[in-house]
Amino acid sequence: MEPMIDAIQNYFADKNVADILISAGISLVLALVIWIIGRWIARISSGTLRKVLVKREVDIVLVDFLTMVASILISVVAAVAAIDQLGIPATSFLAIMGAAGLAIGLAMKDSLSNFASGVMLVMFRPFTKGDFIDAGGVTGTVDEVRLVSTTLTTPDNKLITVPNALMFNGAITNYSAKETRRLDMVIGVGYDDDLKVVADVLNKICADHSKVLGEPATGVFISNLGDSSVDFSMRPWVNTADYWPVRAELLKAAKIGLEAAGCNIPYPQTDVHLHQVQDPANDESANEK
Repeated sequence: MEPMIDAIQNYFADKNVADILISAGISLVLALVIWIIGRWIARISSGTLRKVLVKREVDIVLVDFLTMVASILISVVAAVAAIDQLGIPATSFLAIMGAAGLAIGLAMKDSLSNFASGVMLVMFRPFTKGDFIDAGGVTGTVDEVRLVSTTLTTPDNKLITVPNALMFNGAITNYSAKETRRLDMVIGVGYDDDLKVVADVLNKICADHSKVLGEPATGVFISNLGDSSVDFSMRPWVNTADYWPVRAELLKAAKIGLEAAGCNIPYPQTDVHLHQVQDPANDESANEK
């Protein structure tokens, strides 16, 4: 310890305060220049990488993830070079950062799990940007896959951030993965209605709709005998983008068409019967009088 103190004292003895301040100032300016140039290179490099990947039609989620990682890595290199310019040995700095990283990693194992899950999501690509999915207990449109989380926009325009581990370790339902989807609708009619008429009306409604696909064929059949209705399943196929509009239009057309054909669409009803009960005490009082 004493030789180090002596070396420091000798260094300051050989230099005056002005020289020390000038040297420190130059080192600080050079470190800032290195950092600024490094950040500029990181921005240019990530932008160039994005253009190349997009030109090669790489999945946009993978593009976002790789450009983010590239920018971070170049920024770290620039930070190490700037610190080295200040006179702090890079090896010592990296050793300190490695030890700190180990401690932080042990304390933040959940975040590391989220990072690993993010890498797996990008590699296996169960969904991409713009897909409508159900994952991690949330339903929405994918905005971005980040290092530790994924952001979704719900149908009512709320932005939700879901940890990547929660998404990757659970079931993922991708409603946008296929070009077509099947509508599953249940229409209930009365027990006294003509079942053939009901089937003909529902088939005609699907056949007349311009956005219902001819193949696969629409299925209309009795699926259940309920307490107060005969339930028909109506299963037409549509393009995925037309799912919700066509569903609403077919339900409306089914009600109008069935009522026009004289069919009854039952709904749960409760009959309440009131019985008047005479108080026995009043009867005894009347008899006494």
